[in-house]
Amino acid sequence: MQTLPHERLYAFSGGLLGPSAQARRIRRILALSGHHLRFGWPETGECVAVWGHAKRAARGEWVSARSGAGLIRLEDAFLRSLFPGRGGEPTIGLLLDRGGIHYDPSQPSDLEILLATDPLDDPALLARAQLGIARMRALRLTKYAAFAPDILPPAPGYVLVIDQTRGDASLRHGGLAGPLPADIFQTMLAAACAEFPDSQIIIRTHPETNAGHRAGHYSAADAKAGRIALLRDPVSSWDLLTGAVAVYTVCSQLGFEAILAGHRPRVFGLPFYAGWGLSVDETPHPRRGRSLSTQQLFAAAMLRYPLWYDPCRDQLCSFEQALDYLEAHSRAWREDRKGYVALNMRLWKRAHLQGFFGRWQKLRFRRQPSPDRPNLVWGAAPAPQGAIRVEDGFLRSHGLGAQLTPPISLIRDDLGIYFDPGTPSRLEALIAAPLPPGGEARADALIATIRAQGLSKYNLPGALPVLPDGHRILVPGQVEDDASIRLGAGVIATNLALLAETRAQNPDAIILYKPHPDVEAGLRPGAIAPDLALRYANQIIHRTDAAALLEVVQEVWTITSTIGFEALLRGVPVTTFGAPFYAGWGLTRDLGQIPARRSARPSLGALAHAVLIAYPRYLDPITGLPCPPEVALERLAQGATPHKPSLRALAKLQGLFASYAYLWR
Repeated sequence: MQTLPHERLYAFSGGLLGPSAQARRIRRILALSGHHLRFGWPETGECVAVWGHAKRAARGEWVSARSGAGLIRLEDAFLRSLFPGRGGEPTIGLLLDRGGIHYDPSQPSDLEILLATDPLDDPALLARAQLGIARMRALRLTKYAAFAPDILPPAPGYVLVIDQTRGDASLRHGGLAGPLPADIFQTMLAAACAEFPDSQIIIRTHPETNAGHRAGHYSAADAKAGRIALLRDPVSSWDLLTGAVAVYTVCSQLGFEAILAGHRPRVFGLPFYAGWGLSVDETPHPRRGRSLSTQQLFAAAMLRYPLWYDPCRDQLCSFEQALDYLEAHSRAWREDRKGYVALNMRLWKRAHLQGFFGRWQKLRFRRQPSPDRPNLVWGAAPAPQGAIRVEDGFLRSHGLGAQLTPPISLIRDDLGIYFDPGTPSRLEALIAAPLPPGGEARADALIATIRAQGLSKYNLPGALPVLPDGHRILVPGQVEDDASIRLGAGVIATNLALLAETRAQNPDAIILYKPHPDVEAGLRPGAIAPDLALRYANQIIHRTDAAALLEVVQEVWTITSTIGFEALLRGVPVTTFGAPFYAGWGLTRDLGQIPARRSARPSLGALAHAVLIAYPRYLDPITGLPCPPEVALERLAQGATPHKPSLRALAKLQGLFASYAYLWR
């Protein structure tokens, strides 16, 4: 991320000073970097800011020339948002260029100077670049990150020709001395047809053309007898690049992504990525002769050149943090874009369900399933065929769900549900799958934060009591009618039986019994009379912070409690009598019946990645945005989480209004 000296910037267009979400975002990013936009006459040594080569940029250019002030051109970074800016969504990255701008090769831009002169040989920087490329590819993220995962690209073996929008600044200023030739797109298409006479030609249209905002250069008239086809569907660019045998572009950013995907694209213009030995260039650039690696190109364009912004934290951030945010944001859009019908949901749950799953399409609450859209059901409730099950996540809140405390995380399972070992679940599939690039390190960092901040599922307060010395075994009580007990327990299915068996197998240990918070609060069944519990336990631990307790015990024995997973995160050995989601993977001592399909042997980091990163969805309680788990941890550590309504009637009223949110959304 580039750093700039603090200075005043002057602007002369509504696109920068106006009320739109994009203008507000631009001003915020500039302010966080120490630059405050204002209207007025600049002095020599100050700067005027303009947006690229937009029509209104001429005003700022004139003021700059007349006043002697410098000129800074602003543009979106190469990872922007789900959709193009005309859709109203603001950018997460900003380019500030004092030399020119990346798409104008007539004069050196700051990016070109970086690529031409910076050594770009720092091993740590190149490692970040390598991982960044791999993550973008695995997540299938590009400048506009919305794609439909259920729409597949054509059969592999085609030639990919990339269209752009008419009149785009990259075309008007894409030549060494002015605009690119008007017929350059037809020249490119003719070259692709001549050089690959036996291959299908796929023309990828621009997202803004598909949305009807701006015209492209190709139309249905260019499709000829199946040899040439226009592709308007929202297919992932990475999937499209994977199936291509060659890529042709004028100056589209998709040419840059083609390089990241391992192609050597044929380039007919002079985009920032041409001239460095990574493309076949129709027009040589007189200033560019250096040979760069793909990692060096990425390091300059994605790590050094832009200013990245985290909308949840409202601060400048690294490329990696911006990618984390876009990953969460795009995942929510992909999963929710068709809308849902939520079946038989309790009134108090509806508001936060609307927040999690109703951002792009209205969430309707019904008693009967919908035949034409996905159906959501809560937990293990009866469900129609193909329903998606929803439950609380494993880092949930400050407070109990039984006390109406809204969650900061929910899981969405299209295969089963994690606490039912009788059927496969999406969580099982994620645990058994290979880790994505950087997944282990990210999970390890998350585990370290959880331990350092003393976080758990409910984060309930409670001082740690004086404990007896010796080998301490924690036995967490559970809600005895909970679905995880009904579906995941074996012979031992009650808290008393668990205590008795733990004592029988550990006659000399110090056994600490911690009743479940819902049971202690009198909200759910599972209570044991104290005198009966103390026949087997040395001490009953009431209303104590589970995270603090796990730091002072040597083992955990449980049926299916989530505390067993939290113990694993802290390196505490766990014995299970049931089949909780974390059992059967070689990380626990299992005395219950474990499904044979759990044959993978993931590391603790891989398990944590599946359970805490890949499986749940998180909603930032401050901004209301989908967020990565790192932001959720910060909110939990700061106590900035949703609070339960003071009255159950208020919760019901809130849920009732959420049912009709489609009327004002």
